[in-house]
Amino acid sequence: MLVMKLKLVPNNREIRAPTVTPHFYSMKKLSFTLALVLLLPVLSPGWGFFAHKTIAQLAVYSLPGSMQGFYYRHMGELVKKITAPDERRESDPAEAPKHFIDMDHYGSDPFGAMPKEWDKAVAKYSADTLRKYGTVPWVVTEVKEKLTEAFRQRDTVAIITLSADLGHYVSDAFVPLHTTENYDGQLSNQAGLHSLWESKLPERHIADYKLRSKPGSYLKDPQAAIWQVVQRSYGFLGATFDMEEEVSRKYTPETKYTYSHKYGKTRRAYSDAFADAYHEKVGGMVMNRLQLAPTMVASMWLTAWKDAGSPDLDLLMKKPSKEEKEKLASELKLWKDNQLVPQNQLLAMQKEKTVERPDEIKSAVDMAPAPTEPEPAVAVPAPAAQPAPVAAPAKAKVKAKSDDGIKQKTKVKAAKTDDGWN
Repeated sequence: MLVMKLKLVPNNREIRAPTVTPHFYSMKKLSFTLALVLLLPVLSPGWGFFAHKTIAQLAVYSLPGSMQGFYYRHMGELVKKITAPDERRESDPAEAPKHFIDMDHYGSDPFGAMPKEWDKAVAKYSADTLRKYGTVPWVVTEVKEKLTEAFRQRDTVAIITLSADLGHYVSDAFVPLHTTENYDGQLSNQAGLHSLWESKLPERHIADYKLRSKPGSYLKDPQAAIWQVVQRSYGFLGATFDMEEEVSRKYTPETKYTYSHKYGKTRRAYSDAFADAYHEKVGGMVMNRLQLAPTMVASMWLTAWKDAGSPDLDLLMKKPSKEEKEKLASELKLWKDNQLVPQNQLLAMQKEKTVERPDEIKSAVDMAPAPTEPEPAVAVPAPAAQPAPVAAPAKAKVKAKSDDGIKQKTKVKAAKTDDGWN
């Protein structure tokens, strides 16, 4: 019997054609496989929005003073836009492969086998194969070149947009699960691992992390630098899977997972208790990747700026006020003292203001209560009742006959009462 191996696809992955493997399964095992498919894990894109926003903010702090003022002025916009690559996956089919590269697809020595230059890699494997199994290192160098051109053109809008995109792709390269075909543990009975590692762990334990990153520096070879990041991430895969399996031995399915039902589907996620136990094993790894990513993002921004001739970014904005300079200095001190989280200065932890849409009709629960009539301060006595107007006689017709035999008609018409409408 032919059994199809189905891959549960996270939001940041392309939907790949299922592979068909000849194998003989009992009906019992087949039923179990289908049950696993129906239990959809709760998945998240990229690092998770929380971690991506954190990396963007820390990258701004990691820049030299000649760039920092400009990037700090636009830091709120950068933090918001760094999640845009994940958001446009739904509308752009070509977006998904830009976030990962499945190195284990290329054999037992993938980094020795894979040419680092795009043209040579295409000649060896074909562009279709490369896009199927991910292109993140090449996308990073491509977007870096676009950012360099934006600096040359002094295009503020393009600089911020491309800086956010570049920061996103660089950050994704720091996630071990972005370097393997088993990206969600779906091939090792660990489905849901993707979201656990890169979203739930940092969101629950960000206060435990040291967030001060090293300053960014000029990269003589950006291509070699990003490939080194991918290779180091790949090296963490063994511990990522092994530690999950080790912790799982202490849990039953009832304590390991939580379940939710929505739109006729059952969704499964790791429980908080399991997440905390797993974090004790891999928390140092997660913090390491989260701490190093801002430095590389800042280094890529700095390299693009220098390659463009180091244009004066102060000319692209209004002179910063005294208050703005003081605010930046205060945040830099908190960052160096690892006090951003305790002092609630980490933007990813702050709730965004909801933008009201004039054409939005809210539910009855969310609607603002109807305004109530204010009670009069002083009771005013009611005016004396006016006497009711005397009703005029109803209209009548009277027929009479005079003595001379001539008929006479008399009409009586009632007078109208003033009802206030005239």
